[in-house]
Order: sequence, then structure tokens, then C-alpha cells
Amino acid sequence: MGKGWKIIPRPLLETILNSHAHHHKVPQPLILHGPRGVGKTTIILNRLLDDWNKGPHITGYVDFGDPNHHPWSSYSLAPHNLTSLKTQLELCLESMVQKGVRLGTIGTQQVFSILNKWHGLNTALRRVIGNDKTSNSNTSTSVLWARAIFALTAKSKGEDIDAGIGINVKAVTREELAYFRETMLSLRLAKEIIGIHQGWRANAVAHLNRTGGFSRSLANSSTDWPCLLLELLSAAAEVDYFQPKLVINNIDVLRKATLKDDSTVSAAMYHDSLLWRLIALGLNERCLPVILLTSDSYYSFQVFRDFGHPDVFISREMFGWTPQEAKMHMVTEFFSESEWMVIADVLGHNTRHLSELYALKQSSYYEKIMEDGKGSTFDDIIDAYLAYLQVTVVNPAMESALAILQRFAVAAHNGKIPKDRLRFGAAWRHPPHADNPAHCLEWAKLQLMDFIQSLVNTEFGVNYIADCSLEILDDPCTNALLEVGLLYAQRDPSFIRPISRGIQRCLVRWLVHERMQLSYQDSLLYLWHRFIRGRYYRHLMKEVGYK
Repeated sequence: MGKGWKIIPRPLLETILNSHAHHHKVPQPLILHGPRGVGKTTIILNRLLDDWNKGPHITGYVDFGDPNHHPWSSYSLAPHNLTSLKTQLELCLESMVQKGVRLGTIGTQQVFSILNKWHGLNTALRRVIGNDKTSNSNTSTSVLWARAIFALTAKSKGEDIDAGIGINVKAVTREELAYFRETMLSLRLAKEIIGIHQGWRANAVAHLNRTGGFSRSLANSSTDWPCLLLELLSAAAEVDYFQPKLVINNIDVLRKATLKDDSTVSAAMYHDSLLWRLIALGLNERCLPVILLTSDSYYSFQVFRDFGHPDVFISREMFGWTPQEAKMHMVTEFFSESEWMVIADVLGHNTRHLSELYALKQSSYYEKIMEDGKGSTFDDIIDAYLAYLQVTVVNPAMESALAILQRFAVAAHNGKIPKDRLRFGAAWRHPPHADNPAHCLEWAKLQLMDFIQSLVNTEFGVNYIADCSLEILDDPCTNALLEVGLLYAQRDPSFIRPISRGIQRCLVRWLVHERMQLSYQDSLLYLWHRFIRGRYYRHLMKEVGYK
């Protein structure tokens, strides 16, 4: 039995991340992006997160992915509920603020000043106070605030407040306890006021969701509470005393979440508002270090176009090891030289492939087939692993991609697709009628087969920025395969490619299998489509390696 798998450090990347995280305030959030399985989350959780929670450092970690599913299978999961993701983020930030309260860096005056800077408070405060005959239209906001705190004090129980603070009341003085309780009540009051403001906008938000419009003010109102907490934490950050930071894993899940009611704006609008306000806070006043992790290639290139400037975020793209680095770490440590030659040729050096293959090699299954003495070799283990990838990763993801293409056909017939994406010459110019699901599925499969064939012809290396060749990003098949995570549009160099050599082989296997399943009539249709309307991206082909 060999040694267990270990996490191998990446000194350059760790230095970059530590440099960002150990500043108490920074001007920009950092996006760490790259294909799935190259070790982004692993290096944060296993190598860095413990150090970011020692001494004055406190790190809130939010993972919008589903922890109960295998990382590979997360491509085909149904979208998450935006409300639950929103709650997850807010609870994390609230717990960090409570730590700041216990350290004495966040008080009621900070809460009031930040809230009063962005919101009109008087009407909402009067609602909280209730029937107060002593107040009039000339009563100052600060006086109303103090009265609202007093009103909440009368309603709340001291034990509940103490439990929220998380301190032993016998271990602090009476004055300290009063300070903590007042601060916690001010946070409750701030959240209630923001809730009142959102209630006033409820009908407008519902109308916005029905019409599919855009409103910057309504989008910002949905992120008021988490952004207030972020600003509180940023203002309270102090070197060597209280240095909060935030890590959000799978930020792309937030952008694609579903909305089951009209409690807030759409997921894409909520996501964009959160990022816009993070950017504004960093530029105007400096923000606590925020690190966003994602395997969605939207954050590799398109996000910088959507937000207006290539330097609006600090961008770090991670591809894993180079072939030479992978060989240096793997050979003699986990695999023999002969085994590595097979792995590098068939699977490449994706970190997740290597760790899963090594786990398979250490299993009783490997020992059993090697002891059978029927000519079994390490190649059989590779074949078994490829079959696993095919069945559990690629085939479900391709089903999801087919569903995306069918939705594209429906949207095209409903006039929701811009005309320039349906211009003459596009392979997807004539989608089927939306009222015939069978024809939609046939059309989607034909398009996907044609697209995979075009990638095979380009040797799976398409440069989408060189020579201004962005037309491939208009292809619904490109977007579908990017969305399900089988392709990745990296930024530098600007290739669209499968996330690993192993996934590439599985895509070819899918194409061969689907072509073998075609009837004679469907085969003629496929050949006609390839000849008359087929995609040809050969002019974009560049030499591409799996870095």
C-alpha cells in the first residue's frame, strides 16, 4: 500500500493570495478562476484558510456549491435557490460582525453613521418607535435612533441578545455588557429598517421580475444588508487587532440561481449589484480583502467586459501544474515512470484526475485485477477511470447542454434572441418550432454533434480573441458547454478548450457513440448539415497545450 495523497504547495500562487489577504484593506476584490479540478479550492481550504483565522485574522468562508455532491457532478445540478444563497452570505457576515462587536471595534455609532449615509431613516424609525407623542417633524435623526434603540430594548430579552453576542456575561463588566447589548440592538434595528425599506419597494421589485427590466436602485436595495455589513467590517479593520476577510467559493452559482418568489431581484441582478458595490467600496474607501473562487470561465474574460475595465478586479487564473511540474511531483511519489507516460498521454495532469486515479490505484479493485493474472495492466485502470468520467461526468453534462440548447430554440421562437445571433450563415439559424419537443431535442443533438466535430477538426484548440474572432462566443453550443463546465474559455492565452485531456477524450467518445446511434436518415441529415451549414473554426486553430 502506497502513501496517502498530499496537497503539494504552489509557492507563487500562495504568495499572491497571502499578500492580498494580509492587508487589512484593499482597493479591489480578487478573482481566482480556472478550470475545475486544478486545485483552487483545495489550496485555499487545506493550505491557507487556517493561517487566515489565527491571531487578529478572521475569515468568513461561504461556499455556494452543494457540499453533498461530488465536485464533478455539480455541473448537472439544478440551480440553487437565490434566497438560501443570500441567507448563507448574510449569516456569515453577521457572525464576523459579532466578532468585531466582541473586540470593541464595532459600536452603535458606526452602525448608525453608515446606515444614515446611504438611507433616509426618519420615517422608518418612527414606524419602529410606534406611537410616540414626544416626537415631531423637527426631531433629529440621532434622537429618533436613540428612541428606536430604547423601543427595541423594551421588546427584546437580554438573554437573547447575550446569546447573539456569544459572551459570558459573568466575564465582562456591566459597562462592557451594556455596550455589547446596545451594539447588537443597533444591528437588529439596522436590519429592521432595511427590511422596512425593502417592503416599500416590494411591488416595484415584483413588477421588475415580471417584466424582466433593470433598475440599479432596486438591485442595490436587495444587497443593502450584506453591503452594510461589509462596510462595517471594512471600517473596523485594524492591523494586528481585527483583520476580517471574506472568501466566496463558487460565486458563479449565485449568478445562475433561481428566484422562487418576489422577495428580491433576479439572481444575475443581485450578483452584479453585490460586485458593483464591492468595487465601489474598494475604490472609494477600501474594502476588506475579498477572494472570489470560480470554475466558470465567464470570470476569465467576459466579466471584465461587463464591468467595464480589465483592471476592475485583481484577476488570477490558475491552470494547475505544467506537465514538467506534474511529472516532478507525481513520478516516484505516486506513480512509476511508465505509469506516468500513460497518464500524461490519456488524462493529462489535471489535479483532480490524478488524485482520483491514485485513490483507484490504492483501492482493493486495483489489487484484485492485478492479482487475477489475466494480462491486466495499468492501462485497464485508466480505461476504468475514463469509463467513470464518461458515465458520471460527461454524459450527464451533455444532457444538461442539450436542455440548454432546447431552451435556446424556444427563446429564439419567442423573439428573445438578438437578430445578429441568427444572421445568415450561422449553423443555428433555423431552430425548430418550440411546440415540438421531439424536434427540439433532435435539433439540439444535431447542433451539439456538429459543434464537437468542429472542435475535433481544430484539435480542440480555438483562440477566440486572436484576430477579433469572438463569433464563436455567439454559438449557443459554445455557451452550453461552457455553462455545464466541460469547456473553459481561458483568458491568457485566450483558448477555448476542454478542461482536461481526459474530458476531451470523453467528448470524442460521446460524439462517436451518438454517430453510431444515428439511423440512416439521420446520418444523411447530419452529413447534409455538416456540408451546408456546419461550423468550421479551423481558422481559429492555434497550438494549445494543457498547461
